[in-house]
Amino acid sequence: MKSRLRLTGSAVIFGGVGAWGLLLISCVAVNRTLVAPPSIPGATLVGNKGCVECHEDTIAHFGGAAHDRIAVANAKLGDTSCESCHGPGSIHVKAGGAKGSIVNPGKSPEACLQCHVDKRGEFALPHSHQVMSGKMSCSDCHDPHLGKATKGRGASLESENETCTKCHSTQEGPFVFKHNAMKEGCTACHSPHGSVNAKMLVARDANLCLRCHLQTTDKNGVILVGGEDHRTRLQSGTCWVAGCHEAVHGSHVSKPLRY
Repeated sequence: MKSRLRLTGSAVIFGGVGAWGLLLISCVAVNRTLVAPPSIPGATLVGNKGCVECHEDTIAHFGGAAHDRIAVANAKLGDTSCESCHGPGSIHVKAGGAKGSIVNPGKSPEACLQCHVDKRGEFALPHSHQVMSGKMSCSDCHDPHLGKATKGRGASLESENETCTKCHSTQEGPFVFKHNAMKEGCTACHSPHGSVNAKMLVARDANLCLRCHLQTTDKNGVILVGGEDHRTRLQSGTCWVAGCHEAVHGSHVSKPLRY
């Protein structure tokens, strides 16, 4: 009896793994992510063809967007990528596009967080952009209908900075002496959705700067940065206090980035 039970349990486990394997293979084969759309009471799916009449400009460049690979599983309707984020559109179409008849991710992050569940956790960290409080939305930084959803010219690091400096204009410059980290993009130092560190930094204190600026250490404990021993300086706190490198984004007077 025991061996028969073990055999049955093994069969269930391996059978389940096999079923999941077939499901994953089928998803890869069609290169689409199948989702359950947001719910709108009384509404049914109409497919993208029901959206194009009013939203032709948006759909015209949506074909190459990352979000176009998301679809609701309904082969009869053709492409349903719009409704995977905005919910079933029959009521919206009948109402002539009336407000409140469709899900608007620009008004609520829930439409985005149904897939981007990791971002929900990041927004809950002590320091984050105020998306969950409604003071800003995902679409302030992302264009879900274009490319990889980064605003600006595609997903280049230049456009990433442009997205941030729309609001953080004082960090944009131009500066006579620009911090080279700005060339790598704001996310080289900041976690844009949320962080346990102040200012949404990816690391705290001098550890942030030493990720790039540490040159060498030796058995005597010498810490070389810029050719100078920084042991006693690092004991004073962060690099951007105590008159050292306060102008972390750029300076007009100091190559070592002092004001």
